[in-house]
Amino acid sequence: MTNLPPPAEELRLLDAELWRLDARRAVLLQRRAWMIHTLRSAAASQGGQDSGAGPAAWPGRDSAVTHRPETTAPGVQNLLLVLGGVLLTVAGVAFTLVGWGHLGITGRSLVLGAVTVGTLGAPVALLRRGLASTAEAVAGLGLALTVLDAYALYQVVFTGTDVLAYTAAATAVLAGAWAAYGLSAGSSPATDAPGEEGTDQQAARLVLRLPLPLATATAHLPLLLWALAVGAGPPTLTAVLLVTAAAGAAVALRTGSAPVRIVAVVGSLGTGAVGVVSAGLLTWSASAPGTAARSAALLALAAAIALVAARFVPKPDVAVGAALTAGLCVAAGTGGVIRVSLPGAWTVPGFLVCGVALLAAVRTPLPRASRRGLVLASLTVQGLAVAWAVPVVAGTLLGPVAGMGRPWSGVPRDFRAAVFTDVPWPPHAATVPLVLTVVAGVLAVVARRGAERRPSAAVGALVLGWAAVLVLPLVLELSYGAGLVAQGAVVVGALGCAEWTRRATDAASPLTLTAMMLALVTSVALALVSLASEAVTIGVLVVLTLLFGAAGPRPGTGAFAAPAALVHATAMACAIGASIGLQPQHTALLVLVVPAVAALVAARPVGSSTTVPVEGAGVAAGLLALVLAATDPPMLALVLSLGGVIAAGTALRRERRPVAHVAAVLFLLATWLRWAAWDVTTPEAYTLPVTVPALVVGLLGRRRDPALSSWTAYGAGLAVTAVPSLFAAWGDPHWLRPLLLGTAALAATLVGAGNRLKAPLVLGGVVLALVALHELAPHVAQVVGLLPRWAPPALAGLVLLALGATYEQRLRDAQRVREAFGRFH
Repeated sequence: MTNLPPPAEELRLLDAELWRLDARRAVLLQRRAWMIHTLRSAAASQGGQDSGAGPAAWPGRDSAVTHRPETTAPGVQNLLLVLGGVLLTVAGVAFTLVGWGHLGITGRSLVLGAVTVGTLGAPVALLRRGLASTAEAVAGLGLALTVLDAYALYQVVFTGTDVLAYTAAATAVLAGAWAAYGLSAGSSPATDAPGEEGTDQQAARLVLRLPLPLATATAHLPLLLWALAVGAGPPTLTAVLLVTAAAGAAVALRTGSAPVRIVAVVGSLGTGAVGVVSAGLLTWSASAPGTAARSAALLALAAAIALVAARFVPKPDVAVGAALTAGLCVAAGTGGVIRVSLPGAWTVPGFLVCGVALLAAVRTPLPRASRRGLVLASLTVQGLAVAWAVPVVAGTLLGPVAGMGRPWSGVPRDFRAAVFTDVPWPPHAATVPLVLTVVAGVLAVVARRGAERRPSAAVGALVLGWAAVLVLPLVLELSYGAGLVAQGAVVVGALGCAEWTRRATDAASPLTLTAMMLALVTSVALALVSLASEAVTIGVLVVLTLLFGAAGPRPGTGAFAAPAALVHATAMACAIGASIGLQPQHTALLVLVVPAVAALVAARPVGSSTTVPVEGAGVAAGLLALVLAATDPPMLALVLSLGGVIAAGTALRRERRPVAHVAAVLFLLATWLRWAAWDVTTPEAYTLPVTVPALVVGLLGRRRDPALSSWTAYGAGLAVTAVPSLFAAWGDPHWLRPLLLGTAALAATLVGAGNRLKAPLVLGGVVLALVALHELAPHVAQVVGLLPRWAPPALAGLVLLALGATYEQRLRDAQRVREAFGRFH
């Protein structure tokens, strides 16, 4: 509640206060000097009597204890003033209601009126003395007393009057009185007394800030209370709210006081928002054109208020928001009249037409912010209309998914029944294509005229136009065959649009990519719809494969078209296999044709953007083939072998050489599965197909890089066969496997020794020793059985003693060497 004076007056006050502080400081410095002299004299007189006494404590800044204030002086002042005003107000309420009962309400009213007059007059005198904050507190008390006066007047004079009517009149009178009091309280002229010239000039400039905001807030109540008192209906109450909002907006735009402006803006926004919501509810609940027209008139009033505010508001963002609100109100009101005048299916188109009509504001002389807000309102209405149509489009695309669980169940009665199998058709979906077409047309116009928005607007127009054409066969309830043809035409049209835009821009523009994506989505939906009939399914998949295959070689679109052709070809292979009665494992052979074709297509041209997508589609088809053949091991082995052939062919390309490892793995898995299918349990049958190629690769690697380690070149290949065979030999009672494994180990040892290769030498020697130990194990066991029981522990002890002695001897040799080197120093 601290009321600061104008800058010039405040500067004068600061100068005076600084002068007083300087004078006070001079007095304090003189006093300090006298105190220091006194203390020094006392210390000198005590020095002779007590020479051992320490130095006297001289006063100074270091010895002073400073306490930091926890609050500011203005804060304490305001708190005291507020508390005083509140307590006095509570006392006044208690006095009016229950105090001084022997006086009666009339006597209390007279006393309270006299106190109120005196209280309201006190702030003027306080302002003359420059006590603005105190004046504000006393004025607040006086304003609260006027409310109590109004209550006392009702109890004395207007006892039988309706409470709402009296409250409306009282708030109107109080708002006017408070406004007049606030305007006149601070305009008192200065007196001519020579000693109070500066104070009177300050009082002439100070005003009370509390009465005018309170008057503004109270002024929002009388009209609404009067309408409630006379029993007005919802339309009248809504009109009252809007008129009150308009008055608040006018005050906010014309006042120069910031507190008054804030209160007026908050009140205007609050009453205006409630009025707009009420008018919208009345429009939505109207059941006759006349009622809807009255509600539309209320929304038009709200729109006019918002447009006027947008014109005079200095802030552009606020002006845009006000114009946006105005546009939405106009669209809602006009659309509400159309809603009750036309069938239900035309409600959304009616609102859409109103929203599109708002775009005419672009050609009007309205301010730029207002035009921008109206355009945003139009876009909002169009966006809501498109959102209303989205469920129908989504149902058209996702509805056929339910048919995957019952393929080839029979031709439905029409195309709508084929799409919406488990979901009911929306009752008011007949105008969905119209709504989508209108918004698409608007975006197309924007794309042609707005250079900065051309790409996004063109993409939006293409998507909405595609959605309208996609839904149209369902709205027209075409037959099943006609609907398939129409949806196929959408695929062809999307592909054609993609090719046309590619040629126009000579690059893969956003419009080209969008058209390709729409073609892909439509083709998937068409393939799902075709599942109702066997012949139709195969025919549609063949056509889709050819369409996307023809679009595949073209640059810019091939990255989408070629993989799509392979996906449709995979589905076609599965459909053909099911049609001719093949088992899933045999259908896998048909599916493998797709990876083979993908490998051939990806081989040329080198570096094309279609290479990776095509290879990805081929890999996916290959995995599907493996899944189909998983239940039949022999067939799965065949599929793996054919996959290995395809991978080996791909590895012939220089940039795909690492695929050779995939081919080797596929061949190995195929071999293992074949052995398992033939009930082969010999481990060498599974390990030798790995060892032989691994040794060949190691040999070639050593020739290309002589520095390559023998462990890297031959270690893995030798261990793959040697380790499993060694385990099998130890459990094999026959002589053939140990003989063959020992012979192979001896050969590896000799080769390693002759070529000085560590891996064959170590692995071969270890395996040979273990095989020999296996062969001698029965005889060793027989000899051990003849020895006494203490012989093995004794033998182990001797070994440990020998190792310990050897270790000690080595330590002594090291110590001698260190001593010999030490003598050199």
